[in-house]
Amino acid sequence: MFDVLKSSWALLIGVMLLMVGNGIQGTLLGLRGAIEGFSTYEMSLVMSGYFAGFLGGSRATPGLIRRVGHVRVFAALGSFISAALILFPVITDPIAWTLLRVAIGFSFSGVYVTAESWLNHAATNQNRGKALSLYLIVQMIGIIAAQGLVVLADPGGFILFILPSVLVSLAFAPILLSVSPTPAFATARRMTLRDLVKISPLGVVGIMLIGGVFSALFGMAAVFATQAGLSIGRLSIFIAMIYVGGLVMQYPIGWISDRVDRRGLILTVAALGALAALVPVILPGNYPVLILAAFLIGGTANPLYALLLAYTNDFLEVEDMPAASAGLMFVNGVGAVAGPLVTGWAMTTFGPQGFFVYLAVMLLALVGYGLWRTTRRASPSVEETQSYAPVLPSASPVAMDMAQEIYAEAVEEAAEDGTSDTNWRSDAQ
Repeated sequence: MFDVLKSSWALLIGVMLLMVGNGIQGTLLGLRGAIEGFSTYEMSLVMSGYFAGFLGGSRATPGLIRRVGHVRVFAALGSFISAALILFPVITDPIAWTLLRVAIGFSFSGVYVTAESWLNHAATNQNRGKALSLYLIVQMIGIIAAQGLVVLADPGGFILFILPSVLVSLAFAPILLSVSPTPAFATARRMTLRDLVKISPLGVVGIMLIGGVFSALFGMAAVFATQAGLSIGRLSIFIAMIYVGGLVMQYPIGWISDRVDRRGLILTVAALGALAALVPVILPGNYPVLILAAFLIGGTANPLYALLLAYTNDFLEVEDMPAASAGLMFVNGVGAVAGPLVTGWAMTTFGPQGFFVYLAVMLLALVGYGLWRTTRRASPSVEETQSYAPVLPSASPVAMDMAQEIYAEAVEEAAEDGTSDTNWRSDAQ
């Protein structure tokens, strides 16, 4: 871990500042939208725009990097983010906000691709897992810290929009002054979605559902908290606890996943998240219950993405992993775009508690589909699975590639040691 810090500390500091800026704007828009009188439906469109842009950016950035290089892409997209953040309080129109969110989502996706390319380039086979873990920790800390900054000024003014713009601008200094351009990564051959569904139906369906859960948490939590009448201080704690839960529970769940039936753990974790989401519906208005629910929902939803990725990899040949990651990212993006829109409908129909109704339904759908899949195919035994790699639902193609490289290296090492039979995958299908 020290070696990773020594070689990538400037990059990690820059990423943390980026996440602080991103975390502030996500929460702030939920607050400011209520002040401006935007409806729940309008806010769901605004929040969905980020994930539409993010999906587009993850697919377009590799081509941009190949044409003009990492540094130019990084600097240009960073400038777009800073400018867009300043424009939100100037143009208070839901359509304009939606377009700005699309631009910010596209730009953040490209910035992550570029930063993670440098991180992956600096990592070695021996420390790539530690680098990915440290990167995840830095991301989560940045989002958590952002919630503490939201209380520093009036959301009806300009300061909270200027602050993330400044932080994003400052984030580029340590990165651009300490790293050199790296060759653009090669575009992996793509696996058709039909083939991917045949290989791991639960992985594909589950990752799409978790994309919808994550986007609702990231995009609509502040909208819920505002409609529920929480003060700014309580709102910031509520949102922070979602990511505290994700940070605290990511590694224990990952450790367990390498030692038990992975499909059974996916169903257990999803069921726990669904139960946590139902508690605020049953006991509305209880703030301590709300905080506990936020911790458990975040602590289950965030690791589920990595669990589902690892489960899908258990059915893939090593050479097919990069091709599969592109398809998994696409279905995750589709779920993420739909998440805020469906959440907005649920909140319009059921009131603020529709936020938790939506989360519970999505997680229960994962449990129900997973239970049905247990009747269709046996799960791999513990001895036939490989190491869990921590990765968030917001991962760019590069972070996904890093996770896949970690998994592939573990498979190859196990095959060399004679501790794993890599031929079981074709038999299991």
